[in-house]
This record gives sequence, structure tokens and C-alpha cells, in this order.
Amino acid sequence: MDEFIAYLIKNLVDKPEEVNVQVVDRLSEFLVTVRVSKEDIPKVVGRQGRIINSLRTVAITVGARFGRRIRLELEQ
Repeated sequence: MDEFIAYLIKNLVDKPEEVNVQVVDRLSEFLVTVRVSKEDIPKVVGRQGRIINSLRTVAITVGARFGRRIRLELEQ
């Protein structure tokens, strides 16, 4: 799952080598934390947060296949 999310984000940014995706398994959910370079944050967020919301929707769909909830966060 983390490789899939990293693949999506690496195709959005200018510095794909700085993309870091961590998955923490909690009791009822997976917490996916994404870190990108400062210059790439606007590209991941998008206008009015559309891209990050779309990524969250994809992550929720992937989580449904595992029967778990997924929370996707972008760290600065």
C-alpha cells in the first residue's frame, strides 16, 4: 500500500527522491504520513486541496480492500 501511494506522489512532484511515505498500523486504522520537499507541497495539495483530497479518496479505497480505515496526512 505504501509503495502505491509513493508511486502516485512521486509522479506529481519535481523531486521524487525526497518523497517519504510511512505507514503506522493503529488499532482500527492505518496512518499514512507523506513527506515531500518544501517546493513540492503546493503540487501535492493542489488548488483548494483537490489533489490531496483525491489522494485521500484513493487511499480510503485501497484501505477498504484490506478492511481497514486509512488516514492520509501530509507533513511539512
